[in-house]
Amino acid sequence: MSPSATQPESRPLLAALVFVVGAASLGAEIAAARLLAPYFGASTIVWANTIGVVLVALSVGYWFGGRFADRHPHIRGLCLLVLAAALLIAAVPFAARPFLGFSVDAFDSVSVGGFAGSLFGVLVLVAVPVTLLGAAAPWAVRLAVADVEGSGEVVGRLYATSTAGSLVGTMLAALLLIPLLGTQRTFLVFALALATVAALGLGWRFAAVPVALALAVSLPVGTIKAADTGRVLYEAETVHEYARVVERPDGVRVLELNEGQAVHSLYRPGSYLTGDYWDGHLVLPFAAGAGPPRRIAILGNGAGTVARAFGHFFPSTAVDAVEIDAELTELGRRFFDLRNPRMRTFAEDARPWLRRSAGGYDAIMVDAYRQPYIPFYLATREFFELARERLVPGGVTIVNVGHPDGSAELERVLGRTMAAAFPTVLRYPIEDTNTLLLAGEGLSATRLLQAAPHLAQPLRPLALAAAEGLSPRLVGGEVYTDDRAPVEWLVDSSLLEYANGE
Repeated sequence: MSPSATQPESRPLLAALVFVVGAASLGAEIAAARLLAPYFGASTIVWANTIGVVLVALSVGYWFGGRFADRHPHIRGLCLLVLAAALLIAAVPFAARPFLGFSVDAFDSVSVGGFAGSLFGVLVLVAVPVTLLGAAAPWAVRLAVADVEGSGEVVGRLYATSTAGSLVGTMLAALLLIPLLGTQRTFLVFALALATVAALGLGWRFAAVPVALALAVSLPVGTIKAADTGRVLYEAETVHEYARVVERPDGVRVLELNEGQAVHSLYRPGSYLTGDYWDGHLVLPFAAGAGPPRRIAILGNGAGTVARAFGHFFPSTAVDAVEIDAELTELGRRFFDLRNPRMRTFAEDARPWLRRSAGGYDAIMVDAYRQPYIPFYLATREFFELARERLVPGGVTIVNVGHPDGSAELERVLGRTMAAAFPTVLRYPIEDTNTLLLAGEGLSATRLLQAAPHLAQPLRPLALAAAEGLSPRLVGGEVYTDDRAPVEWLVDSSLLEYANGE
């Protein structure tokens, strides 16, 4: 045995170090993406930046770790490295809030968007600790290999242990720690695990570090992100996203998700109307038929703004409200007066749910787009063909398209894609940043005008305004399919053009 090889009694500790390092590396990656979401969103671009930085940091760590392992082939050095990584990971959530808040303001001022902002954020926050974790792997291999004979088996066993740890860390962070404890405590739990194993190899004098981290887990989290105006009534990290409810000075409550670039539900005390794009959903179905819809499906119910209004103005309409994040439905009941005795709620992803549904809807309303980014599979020809199959003859699909003021490229693409599945597509630019697209058969402003006198008094002006605003879809764009739907590239381009005043 070479003098630097690990003694047999140290091999369980070495295996534990490799396992925990693997878990913390991937767990920190998941937690880092959630840390960025309230500031830069949770698009695939943000995820790509996070994964890319982690991979580069691990690669650099592997290289440096191999060099240091040859110079310091002792398990004490490896344990000190892991302990340093634990302390840096523990510091990430505390440094993140002031740093990311400053970064958002700074990058907004130069109009470079979420790509550069999130890339810079993840570089500063997690690159160094992940680099240290990467250095642990070759160091452990150097200590575990006694001689060339049998080295393949030893290295393979360590890689298997590290990969098993990565799998556990990924699942633990995504399914348990973040939903139950939140992002801050997720970082601290992984830091605690690292520090505990490192302290076992360093001796009792270092036990104070894991004890201090265990106490840090119990610290109150506090407000994740302060509201620009009004007060935060509620905020939490759900299984799917960061969500908060803000009450504005005039008493209006809004639901914000992730970076807060869009409002996903709105409650105006004493009213079932919002004065915003949600109101259009109450009258646009009449462009397809004379009577109130018997059954509707809302894909992307949020906190239930439209479902609540339908329960008041059209109590006979059965509503199937689909929202992938069940906690948003609970927020609707708690903060947004969500009540509708004819509403059924489904905590499922919109497209799989629609595929399994029996159909028979007079209207399908799609508001599942998490502006500024949208799930690509809800913007394709195949999806709109499915929606058409689930409508009754003469039914209508209504899609809310959020976009920067003056930017129409996303609307063009969605309009043309819908036209590949429906014979008629109309547009209603209800707000500067929201256009409602209608798709169906025989849609017309005339039908809406004829229905207006029979609606409840508060809805009549809305119907008249919608009838006047209806027009054919914008020409241009391309048809998106399940195979090719570069929606995030399109949206990022639109945002950059808008930011640069083009």
